[in-house]
Order: sequence, then structure tokens, then C-alpha cells
Amino acid sequence: MLTDIEIAQSVQPRPIAEIAAKLGLTEADLIPYGHDKAKVEPGAYRDKPRKGKLILVTAINPTPAGEGKTTTSVGLADALSRLGKKTCLALREPSLGPVFGVKGGAAGGGYAQVIPMEDINLHFTGDFHAIGAANNLLAAMLDNHIQQGNALDIDGKNITWKRCVDMNDRQLRNVIDGLGGRMQGVPREDGFDITVASEVMAVFCLCSDLSDLKHRLGRMVVAYTRSGEPVTAHDLKAEGAMAALLKDALKPNLVQTLEGTPAFIHGGPFANIAHGCNSVIATDAALKLGDYVVTEAGFGADLGAEKFLDIKCRMAGLVPDAVVVVATVRALKHHGGAARGDLNKEDLAALERGLPNLLRHVDNIKNTYHLPCVVALNAFLTDTSAELKLVEDKCRELGVNVALSEVWAKGGAGGEALAREVIRLCDEPRPEEFTYAYPEGTSIIYKLNAIVGRVYGGAGVELTAAAEKQAQKLIELGFGDLPVCMAKTQYSFSDDPALLGAPEGFKVTVRSLKVSAGAGFIVALTGDIMTMPGLPKVPAAESIDVTPDGRITGLF
Repeated sequence: MLTDIEIAQSVQPRPIAEIAAKLGLTEADLIPYGHDKAKVEPGAYRDKPRKGKLILVTAINPTPAGEGKTTTSVGLADALSRLGKKTCLALREPSLGPVFGVKGGAAGGGYAQVIPMEDINLHFTGDFHAIGAANNLLAAMLDNHIQQGNALDIDGKNITWKRCVDMNDRQLRNVIDGLGGRMQGVPREDGFDITVASEVMAVFCLCSDLSDLKHRLGRMVVAYTRSGEPVTAHDLKAEGAMAALLKDALKPNLVQTLEGTPAFIHGGPFANIAHGCNSVIATDAALKLGDYVVTEAGFGADLGAEKFLDIKCRMAGLVPDAVVVVATVRALKHHGGAARGDLNKEDLAALERGLPNLLRHVDNIKNTYHLPCVVALNAFLTDTSAELKLVEDKCRELGVNVALSEVWAKGGAGGEALAREVIRLCDEPRPEEFTYAYPEGTSIIYKLNAIVGRVYGGAGVELTAAAEKQAQKLIELGFGDLPVCMAKTQYSFSDDPALLGAPEGFKVTVRSLKVSAGAGFIVALTGDIMTMPGLPKVPAAESIDVTPDGRITGLF
């Protein structure tokens, strides 16, 4: 059986101008990066109206058994194309950290992939390097300001801005820099975030154009003065140079699926420590150029979909026309307590115990956000007819259909049943208006409790003493009305990664609150979530190699 990378390398990509033409773009609208990828000039779509139907793909809480959210997104887009719909994908760019760590790449799998998968999973068009450079330029200007006399009276013990690198490197979480004498800088405690957790990434993905980018960069809070006032990138006169580093990266990247469906892949904030969506610019371009747009939000619906809906949709004026919740029988049995080695065996009892995880996500989409929904059940050869029927029956009780997805093995042809149900949902009159999990103008505590209660199914939040002080300070500084971005484990509705299924009665402990003023939200850190991940005992990097003729192997 061929591996993902072998399947991807077996397909000859079509010239990117041919793919662009499917969206009505000409060669003059493109900035080619080789023959099979390009950036798109903003003038090609900027003044067009949004006409496309927006389909959000999300999932249950992830497990080691696998769910296949990106694979489903790609296969669904190909299936819509096969049914004659002018379709475009809008996905995130993968981070190098997970690619070389434990998760692997993020270009889909099997016969539902975006290509060139090696480029997409590695340096691609250099966007992440530009974001890292802009982040670290700001860090350098901040420390230089302190070195050169500290006219802003910055408190060296209250600097919130970190350097970043797009790699899982726990060694850099906490460092002391500026050592070596007066001319080598001012010694202080410092640290690194992974690039996809940088606020520059969040700003990049939420801005609407270059002017908005520069404005958002300028209002980012990087430190506080000794009197407790915020210091921004604008105070350091940094936003212009940062925008100069990002101006080309801001143009969305166009690639293709194995079947030639156009795909915008642009931006990539983590979903457990950031907001987990591709750029507003790419989604906007896709909606203006395509009739059906398939996008995804990271990890389970409690993280990715919640942030997509409560943050991205709120800021960008988006409303999904349909939502796909991806699950597998294997993963649901894992949520039901089945041992990993037994997931291939029929186990209706474990499946029934695990199904509440899926049902809570579905219920949230339907009854918290009031959006039409379908469950995509990724097919495995080991799934039995009794197991499939149990999932279908339980979802039908909520008024939601289940579509079997075979896109990993069959590409777009294996997703036509799912595509037909998505088309039906998009065309059906909406009985209820889309709503957020919490309204605007509510307090920080209200928003935190609304997310935990209405989305996670918990009993509310508890703030540490430090978080309570931070909440009060944020309110005093005028940030209290901003949406909340929860940084939480992806493996559970709760803040305990071992609490699987659909737990109830738990409380989520918020240990820290930090404003991302440029992005326009407050980050709530829970559990032991780190903004710089580490590599696993056996990193994926150990299996990645390159042949003498330059062919990359081992990516998945």
C-alpha cells in the first residue's frame, strides 16, 4: 500500500495557471512560486462580492485512533467539484513543529490531499518565516529600547512579548538572555513561543488587508511600564517595518488537490493555544471566487469551531451555511474506554459509551450556534454494520444525518454522499438565526463561563488569584469587552486531557489571562498548556529524509 507522500508524488500537478482559471483568475493575477503554486494579487478579488456557500469542517475531540478532518475537507471539496460545483478549499498552513514532532503534516491523506504536499508541509512560500522575522524584529526593538535608555520606562519584570521559532523546542520555553556585559544587552528572563502561537500570526490571520494589518500590529501590547501602563508596538515605532516584512506573505497562496480543485492555504495559528483558523483574507478570497468554500477549524469543535464561530466569524462577518462534524468509529470507541489494541474489534458497549462526545459536539452546533450540521463518519475496513447503524441512529435522534466518507481510499468519489448532504443543508431554509456562544458587551467571567457551560458542558470556571488580578487589570485598561480565546487541551472537553467522552460537572481552571490587543481577543490559559511544545520521545523527524535526487521521503 502506498504511503501518503508516495500517493502525492505519483500525481503530476497541473500548471497553477490552469487551476487559477477555474476560479476566473488570469496569469496576471498570480505571483508564481514555481509551476504548481502561486500567490494571488489582492486586486483579483478585493472588489468582488462574497457569493460562495461556506462549509465549516470540524471534529470530535482527537484521539490516537485518528479522525481525518483535513482529509475529509479535501475529499469533500473534490466531491463537490465532481458534482459540478465551483469549489474552493481554504485551509491552514502546517507548522514545522508538528511536522517534525508527533502529529505529522497537515495536507490531508490517502487520495484526498493537497499538493505539492512536501512544499506545503515544509517551507511553502515562506509565510511562516516572515511572521517569525516580524515577531523577532519587535522583540529586538523592545530590548534595544531598554538598552538605549528606556525612555518609555518599561518594567523589565513585566515584559509580555516573547521571541519565536517554528519548531517544537522545550529548551527555549524559559531562558535568560542579555548576558555578557553592558554592551551585550540588559539581562532578563525571557522565552520563546512557537511561531504559530505568536500574536503576529493571529493578527496576520484576522486582518482584512495591509492597512488593517499595520493598525493591528501597532496596537499589540508588548510590555508594561513601571506605573502599569501598556506599551505597544506603536510606542516602539515597530509596526511599519513589521508590515514591510509581511506585505508579500499577506497575499494568499493558491495550490490544488490531487484532483485539481483549487485550494487557498494561508496562515496557521494553533487551535489549542490560538484561534486555529486559516486567514480571513484567504477565506474572503475563496468566497468571492468560488460557489462552495470548504474550510476547517483545528482540533475538536470545542476548540477550533468555537473560536472560528465566536472569534473569526464575529470579526469577519462570516456565517457558515453548513457544518460537518468528523468522527470515526475507532475514535468513539477510544472515548468509550476501549484499549488502543482493541479498536479494530466490534465493541458496541464501548461505542455507546464514547458516542456522547460526538453528540455533544453535534448538539452544540445545532442548539448553541443554530447551524445546520451533518456527521461525516470516516470509514475503516474494521467498522461493522452494527457499529455504523448505532452511530446513525443516535445522530438521527438529534435530527442530524450521517454520511459515510471514503475519501481517504477513493478521493472525491468516496465523498459524494457527504457532498450531497452538504448541498442539501446549504439549500435548505434556515429555521433559526446563527448565534454566538456569548453576546458582545459581556464581562470576561461571563464569557469564560458561557464557553465552559454552553460548549464544554462543564460547571463553569475557577480563576487563580493571579488570573483574577489580571482580569481586573484588563477591565481597567478597557479590554474587558474583547472575545475570549481559550488555550486548552484538545483531548477533552475539560482541561484534563485524560477526561474523555462527555464529562459533566467539571470546572475549568484559568491560570492566566493575557490580552492580544492586536488580534482583538483575550487569551485564557488553562491546565498545563504550553505556548512552546516539545518533541516526543521518537520525533517524526527521525523518519524524514531526502534521496540523492532531491525526493523527500517519510512525510505523512
